[in-house]
Amino acid sequence: MLILLMSLSLIGIIFVQGYWIQNTVENNREQFSFNAKQILISVSNKIEYREFEEMYYPLQEILDSIKQPDNKTIQQLLNIGFDKGSFAFGDGVLEEDSKLFSSFIDFNIDTVRLKDILNRNAELIDDEKEKYQTRHRSKSKLDRLSTLTDLQRRDYEIVIDQLANFIPIHRRVKKEEVKRLLKKELAERDMKVDFEYAIYSNALATKVRSDDFSANESDGNTFAVPLFVNNEDGSSLYQLYVNFTGKNRYILSTIKGMAILSIIFTLVIVVAYSSALSQLLQQRQISQIKTDFINNMTHELKTPIATINLALDAIKNPKIADDEDKRKRYMKMIREENKRMLTQVENVLRISQLEKNELNIKKEPLELHDIIEDAITHVSLIVENREGYIKTHLGALKSSILANDSHMTNVVVNVLDNAIKYSEGAPKIDIYTENVKNSIVLKIRDQGVGMSKVAQKKIFEKFFREHTGDLHNVKGHGLGLTYVKRIIDDHHGQIWVESERGKGSTFITKLPLIS
Repeated sequence: MLILLMSLSLIGIIFVQGYWIQNTVENNREQFSFNAKQILISVSNKIEYREFEEMYYPLQEILDSIKQPDNKTIQQLLNIGFDKGSFAFGDGVLEEDSKLFSSFIDFNIDTVRLKDILNRNAELIDDEKEKYQTRHRSKSKLDRLSTLTDLQRRDYEIVIDQLANFIPIHRRVKKEEVKRLLKKELAERDMKVDFEYAIYSNALATKVRSDDFSANESDGNTFAVPLFVNNEDGSSLYQLYVNFTGKNRYILSTIKGMAILSIIFTLVIVVAYSSALSQLLQQRQISQIKTDFINNMTHELKTPIATINLALDAIKNPKIADDEDKRKRYMKMIREENKRMLTQVENVLRISQLEKNELNIKKEPLELHDIIEDAITHVSLIVENREGYIKTHLGALKSSILANDSHMTNVVVNVLDNAIKYSEGAPKIDIYTENVKNSIVLKIRDQGVGMSKVAQKKIFEKFFREHTGDLHNVKGHGLGLTYVKRIIDDHHGQIWVESERGKGSTFITKLPLIS
């Protein structure tokens, strides 16, 4: 139940973190879209204002020179003025073709509106007009432009819009100007993002565009605003498109810091949870193993103690006391059972000493073949009693190793004892040796019950004993193979097992040779 609650809490934390990150990304996308629209509107307004400012001053100079406004005078002065003059655009001066302004009648210029503008100026009395013009000329261009009333400005915008429509868009707007204004607007909003731009006319691309621009409004990265909007009907022949190619990278960068911290903390929680869960399961497994160990040890010690008690009671019996043969038999039984208990205790103490590196193992040159033969004598009676066999195939030409006779003999005996225990019928054991480079390989193969892949990985762990189903005749406390592994490691060797369920096991030991 505790593990389930911990797991649900962890999943909840991860879900909340993911939801927060996703929600933040969506909010930043919306904020970016809003800022992008504002940037494009600002750039469009600045371009329109710059064009109005540049065309207003030469037009005003022509209008200032007119004394008697009529249609003929307006057309002549405008033609002469634009034929001889020039318009300034951007950083340079654009010399217009004289044919472009050869006839404002052909251009359908609203001369009536120009006449109205002049008539409103002409209504000033002569002396007031002269004072006005003197004061008007003395002002800077910016001040003169600011003196326009809303109505006057609207009139000029309409006339200038009509004039500008006959100028090619690549002369009205320079690519450098668009790029500069976009960079400036982005910098003011602290938005470091890559972009491409283009001006379109009725869905057709113009010359004013960056080299890598690609219009795709469906991807959410391309934004558009009308450019040079007609003040009378709100229509526009041009649209400014900007594709923010670095939008996604910019949005992610805005949450990168918090997202990284969130991920790090989440990973810390996951690691801590995994560690706690692993330790919990490990403690549970250790608890179960210790319980099994205590039960096995209790069984192993209880039986000899009970046997000793029975033998002692029998010796006390007056009938047995006079029977020398029976008394010796019971004495021998007590000795054997006592030896059996001592062996169990020594195994536990031996493992404890190995873990604390307190077991001092003295080594000397020995023949592994001799050790094998000696170990076989310890278990041969048990094997014969179960009508089995142990066959040796000692093919190694060299078997000299640096080892401790007692411990190495115990190693072979423990492996043989393991093979005998896990043979359901008569034990059938084969022992092989061979030389591999500067090592000798010992293989002890049985035809017992075998073991699973999981058991093969844990067979050398302390207290581990594989469940054998209905096979209850296997006794022990799971320390024998742990002791074997520690001794082999101390001798700078290796040991592993190859096994298959129902087909037996092969314990393979590899030890270094000495010259």
